[in-house]
Amino acid sequence: MTNTTLFGTWVKRFLLEYLVNERNLSINTRASYRDMLVLFLSYIAAYLNKPVDRLKINDISPQLVKNFLNHIEKDRHCSASTRNQRLGGLHALARFIGENSPEHIEWCTQIRLISFKKTTRPAITYLDKPEMDAILDASDRSLPQGQRDHAILLFLYNSGARVSEAANLRILDIDWYRQSVKIIGKGNKHRICPLWPITMEQLQWVVDQRDSTQHVFLNRNGKPITRFGIHALVQRHSQRAAAQCPSLNTKHVSPHVIRHSTATHLLRSGVDINTIRAWLGHVSINTTNIYAETDLETKAKALATCAPRTGTAKKTKPWKQQADLMTFLAGL
Repeated sequence: MTNTTLFGTWVKRFLLEYLVNERNLSINTRASYRDMLVLFLSYIAAYLNKPVDRLKINDISPQLVKNFLNHIEKDRHCSASTRNQRLGGLHALARFIGENSPEHIEWCTQIRLISFKKTTRPAITYLDKPEMDAILDASDRSLPQGQRDHAILLFLYNSGARVSEAANLRILDIDWYRQSVKIIGKGNKHRICPLWPITMEQLQWVVDQRDSTQHVFLNRNGKPITRFGIHALVQRHSQRAAAQCPSLNTKHVSPHVIRHSTATHLLRSGVDINTIRAWLGHVSINTTNIYAETDLETKAKALATCAPRTGTAKKTKPWKQQADLMTFLAGL
């Protein structure tokens, strides 16, 4: 018979039953919960000097959870946002235990009363068009690896894909006829993104008549490139491009910064915010609105449209020139 007082029993059920069967969360999201629980269990076991598999639910007091959250911030140097993310995972676990084990409802309530920290939204980093062009030009396209690197950078910028989406892209996801790509995002949600002809040309070179089930982007060993491999590639080309574009030295460039740049450049080109939301695969328009809030150039254009007219000459008010309208209003 399963011992429902052991914390490990509920951790296993939470990961296998709740996250997979009930929520049907993506692999990356489940991995995030798993990593949080690995940190949490290691900390609790060391703090109590007790084996992980012998930890009981009542061993884990609200104060101990708060100590863990402080450990994340002070010892691991994580941000308040990361702290809140970890706490959100523990809240979900406590709720699951409370819903399935009535004798632990009071414990569940105490854990869920631990509050989140108020945070400020950090300013996003994005690249200006000359900076992005410099990174795209940093590849040595006379070499096969340089051609592949250029294709990855061009795809990231064209599609605004997340690094995991680019790493998982398969050849069959590319529609060569419609010049578009199907991107599988968070929660296995699909979206279609149009591609430039130059992007299609680079992708055609990269896939080189390989089997359609294979990944598009491979590493030097012919294996699917990882997220970390793409991160390293972007940083390498950013450092190389900084020789021609010194402003890149002031920015920490990552695949997600390129994603931010895609959204910002689309916004500056006049693309409406809802189209950008669909382009990036955001669930909520509020997530996309951050680009409109932070882009100074877009704000300046908006300000220019409502700037007062210059000059001291007295202007006739437009409504006074509409005699028929004024007569109509006077007759009401």
